[in-house]
Amino acid sequence: MGICENRTVIITGAAGGLGRAYALAFGAEGANVVVNDIGTSLGGEGRDTSAADAVVAEIKAAGGKAIANYEDITDWDAAKRIVDAAIEAFGDLHVVVNNAGIVRDRMFVSATVEEWDATMHVHLRGHFCIARHAVNYWRAKQKDGRDPDARIINTSSGAGLQGSIAQAAYSTAKGGIASLTLVQAAELGRYGITANALAPSARTRMTEGAFAEKMKAVEEGFDVMDPANVAPTVVWLGSAQSAHVTGCVFELEGGKIMLEDGWREGPFVDQQARWEPAQVGEVVDKLIEARVPPRKVWGTA
Repeated sequence: MGICENRTVIITGAAGGLGRAYALAFGAEGANVVVNDIGTSLGGEGRDTSAADAVVAEIKAAGGKAIANYEDITDWDAAKRIVDAAIEAFGDLHVVVNNAGIVRDRMFVSATVEEWDATMHVHLRGHFCIARHAVNYWRAKQKDGRDPDARIINTSSGAGLQGSIAQAAYSTAKGGIASLTLVQAAELGRYGITANALAPSARTRMTEGAFAEKMKAVEEGFDVMDPANVAPTVVWLGSAQSAHVTGCVFELEGGKIMLEDGWREGPFVDQQARWEPAQVGEVVDKLIEARVPPRKVWGTA
C-alpha cells in the first residue's frame, strides 16, 4: 500500500516534465490523480489534450487511477470545475499541486506589458483560482465535522528566490508564489490545510532551453536532472505523513532536499534617535559588510 492510498490529488500542468513525473509517482503510491493540462506551448499558446490523455493512460496501465482534465486554471469558473471533477470522480479531494506555468524570457529593458501580464496571469492567478476553490471545499468539509487533512503544494523557483537574468516577470511571479505560500500556511492551518512550496531543478522543456548543457541526460550513472528525482518529496508532502510540515519552501535537485531559510533579520544598528541623511551611508556600508552574503542572481558572474 502506498503512502497516498485513496488520496485524491489535482496536478496542474501534469502532461509533461515535472508535472508528469508527479502524476506518475502519485499514481504509483495509490493516489487518485487528476491530470490537468490544456496543452499549451512553453509561452502559453495553443491547445492540445493528447498529452494529458497519454499520462492518464500510463497511470492506468500501471494499475493506478486517474482522469484527464483540460480546464484553464486561470479562469475562475473553470478552476471550480477542476475541483468539482475531482470530487465527482473520486468522492473527495486532498491535494492540489500547482505546477502549471509559462515563461516569456526577456531582458527587462525589452520586456513588454503583454508578456508581463501573461506571466502573472498563469502563475499568480492560476495558483490562486484553483487553490481558492479547493479551500472552499475543505472549509465546508471541516464545518461538517470531517477532517480535511489537506495539502496545497505550490511551485516557486530558484529564479523566484534569488532572481534570474532575462526573467524579470518569471522571477517576480515565482517570488510572489513563495510569499503566497507563507500566507496560506499561516491562515489555513486552522482548517486542517498545509501549504508548502517547491523550487525544483530538473530537465523540462523550460530548463532545456535555458540551461541546455546542464540539463543533458546522462548515459550512465545517476541522472541528476531527471524530473522523477523531484517527485518523491512532492508525493510525501501530499501524504498524510506530512501534516506537521507547513510554510516551507523546498529546493529539490537530484538526490538533494534543501529547506530554504527565507528572509531573516540581519545585522542592524539602532541609535534610538533620528538619523541625519549624511550619516546613513557609513552605517549601511557596515551592515552590508556584516551580513551573510546573498546568493548571486542567476546568470550573473
